[in-house]
Amino acid sequence: MEDEELLSLHAKHRGVLAISPEFAVHNKKELGEAYTPGVAVISKLIERYPELKDKYTMSGKLVALVTDGSAVLGLGNIGPAGGLPIVEGKALLYKDLSGVNAIPLTVEQVSPDEVVTTLKNMQESFAGFHLEDIAAPRCFEIEEKLAKEVNIPVYHDDQEGTAIVVLAGLINAAKVAGKQLTDLKVVINGVGASGVATARLLFAAGIKNITFVDINGPVHADSKEYNHYQTDLVKQSSDQTAYANLDEAVSGRDVFIGLSDADVLSADQVKMMADNPIIFALANPKPEIDPQVAHAAGVKIMATGSSQYPNQVNNILVFPGLYKGLLATDLNKVDFGLETAIAKEIASLVPEPTTARFVPGVFDEGVVDTVAQAVKDYAASK
Repeated sequence: MEDEELLSLHAKHRGVLAISPEFAVHNKKELGEAYTPGVAVISKLIERYPELKDKYTMSGKLVALVTDGSAVLGLGNIGPAGGLPIVEGKALLYKDLSGVNAIPLTVEQVSPDEVVTTLKNMQESFAGFHLEDIAAPRCFEIEEKLAKEVNIPVYHDDQEGTAIVVLAGLINAAKVAGKQLTDLKVVINGVGASGVATARLLFAAGIKNITFVDINGPVHADSKEYNHYQTDLVKQSSDQTAYANLDEAVSGRDVFIGLSDADVLSADQVKMMADNPIIFALANPKPEIDPQVAHAAGVKIMATGSSQYPNQVNNILVFPGLYKGLLATDLNKVDFGLETAIAKEIASLVPEPTTARFVPGVFDEGVVDTVAQAVKDYAASK
């Protein structure tokens, strides 16, 4: 579709969302039921028992999809207004794929504390917060502080969503490679929001040998050019080697996880890796290494972030089902246990993984319900 045609389509509808009524109002009786005087009964009840708002108003089924537009995939810092079409589109996916109601919201790029205060003061209107496209390291501080201040789930898709799908893919990729998941030696290239969250989840899943590389080269425990979220990860790894460059960091590694930029991994570097290497080149729109180049270098097990290639690692596999499940339970935290449970269930959707298919497709039947059920089962076990 040409740009002009696309713009015309979105302008015609003024976006991709609209509000639809649950009540018909065609006469005085229906007016009294939906609005005045009927709402007075509900308001007085909720005044006495505020928790009933989730039963009698849409707050119990509405997710706030929040962005400041500071780190939009492939576009960078395009500001709150620029980020609005992204969260609006994601709200549409919520509704279409899982029936979840989500409303797109923007916040200015103010301090993390101001963002937290703003959202905290709005929490009574929502059943959960979905954070989107917020740059690191501010996104870590916002999510951590907000989760402590509110009594509803807080989920950052760029962090937890990416981490869950990477772990799901890695569970199956390890099977294809004939390697134990917890024995894998991993290098993560790109230690921003998704890289940090992915590392945290991999550690929680029992993978201990992880090396980190970012724009200034390998991350060391005492690196001054990196933030403490990044250096703290290095301290958790069983490998404390101070690598000088990516060549050294990938040498002998089983897995390369790219959450960075196009064309940063070469065929020669792939050949330095362990036998039967696993490559997750997830940069968009162009991966860290072209799949054809990787395959020519001997790679058989590969995933990308693009729909153009097999084994697409896409957060759509997670968020619609995640909140469908959360809204059906009393869970108010998204923790490592829940993330791991979801990852395992996503992996199970490909019961016999092969090099051609070890990550389920985003439109495969049953993805949303499988994820939602994983959430429900986890909630029941708590």
